[in-house]
Formats: sequence, structure tokens, C-alpha cells
Amino acid sequence: MNDTPRRGPIARFFIGLWDAMNFTRRLILNLVFFALLFIVLAILGAGPRTRPLLDRTTLVIAPEGALVEQYSNDPLTRALGKAMGERGGEVQLRDLVRALDAARDDKRIERVVLDLDELDASGFASLREVAQAVARVKASGKQVVAFAEMMDQKQYLLAAQANEVYLDPMGGMLLEGLGRYRTYYRQGLQDKLGVDVHLFKVGEYKSAAEPYVLDAASPEAKEADLFWMNDVWQRYLGDVAKARKLDATQLAQSIDQMPAGIASAQGDLARFALQTKLVDGLKTREEVDDLLVQRGVADDDADGGFRQASLDEYLLQLDSGLEAVDGRPQVAVIVAEGEIRSGEQPPGTVGGESTAALLREARDDENVKAVVLRVDSPGGEVFASEQIRREVVALKKAGKPVSVSMGDLAASGGYWISMDADRIYADASTITGSIGIFGLIPTIPRALDKIGVHSDGVGTTRFAGAFDITRPLQPEVGEVIQSVINKGYRDFTGRVASARNKPVEQVDAIARGRVWSGEQAKERGLVDELGGLQQAIEFAATKAKLGKPDSYHVRYIEKAATPFERFFTGFVGSRAGGAWLRDSDMARSLLAKASPQAAADLRFLEGAITPTRGVPVKALAYCFCGL
Repeated sequence: MNDTPRRGPIARFFIGLWDAMNFTRRLILNLVFFALLFIVLAILGAGPRTRPLLDRTTLVIAPEGALVEQYSNDPLTRALGKAMGERGGEVQLRDLVRALDAARDDKRIERVVLDLDELDASGFASLREVAQAVARVKASGKQVVAFAEMMDQKQYLLAAQANEVYLDPMGGMLLEGLGRYRTYYRQGLQDKLGVDVHLFKVGEYKSAAEPYVLDAASPEAKEADLFWMNDVWQRYLGDVAKARKLDATQLAQSIDQMPAGIASAQGDLARFALQTKLVDGLKTREEVDDLLVQRGVADDDADGGFRQASLDEYLLQLDSGLEAVDGRPQVAVIVAEGEIRSGEQPPGTVGGESTAALLREARDDENVKAVVLRVDSPGGEVFASEQIRREVVALKKAGKPVSVSMGDLAASGGYWISMDADRIYADASTITGSIGIFGLIPTIPRALDKIGVHSDGVGTTRFAGAFDITRPLQPEVGEVIQSVINKGYRDFTGRVASARNKPVEQVDAIARGRVWSGEQAKERGLVDELGGLQQAIEFAATKAKLGKPDSYHVRYIEKAATPFERFFTGFVGSRAGGAWLRDSDMARSLLAKASPQAAADLRFLEGAITPTRGVPVKALAYCFCGL
């Protein structure tokens, strides 16, 4: 019989330590497992944070953040932001319009309230689409009430459509007109830093790069800007005057005489807005809530004390009724929003490859019978724009009609990707045109000399290293670059002439980098019809012979969310998930490290000088013409 040898005290210590570590490891793994199991069960049991929509509900539309065509961040980031109570962000134009149009015919919605303090609008074309949707609600007989504590003139364009507009007594609202002022860097770059910026362009109105070579706007730039801005501003005054039953001329005079008017109101901006009949009354938020309680249904559990549904809640209601599979033929909508850059780009930026891939997906999908390209872009790189234009042409060759709906801005490269569509629609206040090309090259030998740094070396030809920014730019090299830019302009105007069935000379007369409003562009044949996205969809469907609107389905083709993003978005949208994220400091700290972060946009100048293989300068079709 063999006896088991006794372990010494040192061995027993390490064995005990090992057992303790094993126990701790198993305990942690079990805790993590049960925590994950609890989360999954919470997701399955909680469901979406929606309540049945009751009769006599007030729809409260209080958009927070920028009004955009397409979200620029992923669903997970948006869901996390909402769950943690972050303010700001983005609201999609399409969501605002469809909520308003649905509310117009929804018998459960008694009235609509517009709370506009947090809306950050960009251009007037998209605002006019929302304003028209508000006007349709009012025309249906449903009351629309607008309120703000502080309001700018863009927010006011929406508020003006309401039956009643209220402003906080301590608030303010001014109509001031349109202006566009830019910062000019020539003296700072060249005289102070010694950076010589060389601009090559075609078109005296192509002013995008002027700030790098001038100290003030050129006469041509001021002439062109004032021409289209006056057109947009007069239309704005007309829209407000019509909605408020005012005289547009008197409204313009009240703005011109603003100092005297505000003085007569003793510096009270809210009272001045009331005196000029831009608002119907001065009320605090609590007083507006009391008014809505009296007119609606009291609900002590709701914000403000009246029965209501928020924009997000109402959109969930609308989406919950959608069928999982729709067998009807499709009109695909593809959004091209932001600067046009090469390669794969995230939403909010147009990628030569990524946006072209979406168009190609529509071409290859047998269920898609027609396509609408929604463009809101100042342009960007010429080659990337051409990649997208080629896909538009390929769609037409495949027998699928293509219409373009221009948003706030479809200029320069934004027009390049639009011009070959079967029909181009623009709002009268869209900014478009800017048909021109430029290139920008800085050289820094003088800047280096200021700190005692110099560049020297040898090359096998006199042009070897000629495009190195640490060397002075030779005149012969400048001639090469200008030839490239001239060729780009010929390509641009030639393609416009072919697409729009116009002589090149006629296109050149309205090109040369000049910017137009949508109305002005239509007068010059650059746009076919004035209208919004819905009109572009109806045209594409009609041309594809799809029948009445209820016989086809409109589908946005966008980059799909990953399975994890869909899973986690559903979790944080649930009651349990939202509460866990709001109340758990641990969750906040972990998610702050793990959640995806959007890459910072490249500065325009940095992108312009990024070298491209095989070409001496990156040809740009870009317009700094937004408001």
C-alpha cells in the first residue's frame, strides 16, 4: 500500500492560491454570463418604447439638431445618444415630411405643435419642403401651433405656416436678410507665413478658392452672389407674407426700418415681433402648455400635462405598421449629401466608389424599376463626380428612368452628378450651377526659409520633383496645371451640353463658375422643373409606367446596418436598455470607449492638395455657396 506523500506548506500555499484563482475566474465568467442573459431577456420582454396612440392626441414636433437628408452617423451611435439623453444630433428631412403628411390624415391626431428652438436648418429648399407639409396639415383643417423661446429667420419660415405663433415674452426673433461673408487668408498665408498659394481656374465667377489668394471678395463673386441671394430672399419674404397674410413690400420695409421699430418697442424684440404681426402672442412655455391642456386632453403623466406624442414616438407608430416584405415594384431613392470625395465614404459625404455602388445596386436589383437621386452637395473632386455620373448613365442604358431631386445645394460637382438624369427637379430656392473647375497648389519654400530650412537635390529631368511643395513653382509647371484645368472645364461644359441638348457656347455663357437659384437655373435650362422629392418620384414612376402611387413602393437604398448595430439599437430602444444606459455609470464608461466614433472631416485645403497618382493637380468642381 502506497501512501500519498504529504505536501509541504509552500506547495499547499500555491495550490490553495491556484484554487482561489480558479474559483474567482469561474465566478466572474458566471456573473458575465448571467448579466448577458438578463440583458437578452430584457430585450425580448421589454419591446419598443411605444404606447398605443389614443384619440385626440397632440403631435409635438420638436426637432433637435441639424436638418439633414441622411444621417451622417451609424444607428448605434444615434441610439446611444438618445438613450443617454444627449441633445442635438440630426433629424432627417424625410422623417419630418412623412410625419406631417401622415398626421394630416390620421384621425387620432387632433393638432400639431411645432417647438422649433433646437432645429438647426441649413438651406431654404429643404425648409420650404417642410413648410409646405405644415401648410398641408393646416389646409386639412387641423390646428397647427408654433412656439419658440428664441427663433431665427429659418426656423420662422416653418413657424409662419402655423395657425398661431407664440414667442416667449423674454425671447426674440428677427428677420435680417441673407448674407454670406467669408474669411480671407492671403495676407496671413503669403505675407505672414510665407506660403504661396497658386490658383488655377476657368471662369471669372468661380470663387471657391479666392480666400486663399485674395484679401477680399472679387467684384465678380459679389455680383454673382447678390444676384441669386436676392432671388432667394424675395421668395422667402413672399412665403412668409402669404402664410401670415401680410404685404411682402411692407414686410421688407419693416426690416429696413428695424432700428426705429425696435426703439419704439423699447428694445423688446418679442414685442417688436408682435407689433409687426410676425407672431400672434407672447406666452411662456408653461402658458402654451396650459392652452394645449384646455384645447386637448389633460394627461398628468405627460410633459406639459396634455395627451401627446413626440416625433420619434409617432415615427415608431408609422413604422410599426410596415409590412416586412413588399412585393410591389420599387422606386429607389439614393441620397448624395455632402462633399464629393474619392473612394468609400460614410453617409454625410458622397464617395465616388460608395455612391456609385449604391446606384449599381439599384441597377442590378430586378425589383427596382426607377431611381431618384437626391442631391444636396457643394461638389468636390472631378473624378469622383464622374464615377457617379457614369452610373447614372448606366442606369438609363439599363432601361431604368432616373430623375434628380435637388435639395438645398447641388452646385459644381453636385450638378455634374445630376446633369444626365432624365429630368432634374429643384426647389425655386435651391442653389445650383457653379459649372467650373479649379486647382490649388501651395508652395512653402519661403515659409521654410523663415525657420532656416531649405530644400535641395537633383533630378533626371527639369520636371522631376517639380510638384514638390517645398520647391518654388516653375512657370512651365504652372502652364501644365492650367492645361489640366482647362481640359476639366471643357469636359464639364461639353458633358452639360450633351446632357441638356445645348450648344457648348450657350452652356459656357451660363457657366464660368456662376451660381444660380433654382428658379434662375430653370430659366437658363439647367433645371427642368420646379418641385421637390415627391415630384421627382412621381416622374420616375410615371416614366417607368408603374401606375398610381399605391401600385409601387418607394425604398431608400443606403448602407445597411450591421447585425450587431441592429441588435444593440433594438436594445437601447427598449425600456430596460434605455434605463440601464441612463442609470449605469459603468455602462457609460464602457460604451464611451467601445462605441464607434465618426472620423473627423478633412479640411478642404488639406483634401485639395492631397496628391493623386498620375496627375499634377487634383481638379476640383466645388462651390462655397451655401447659406
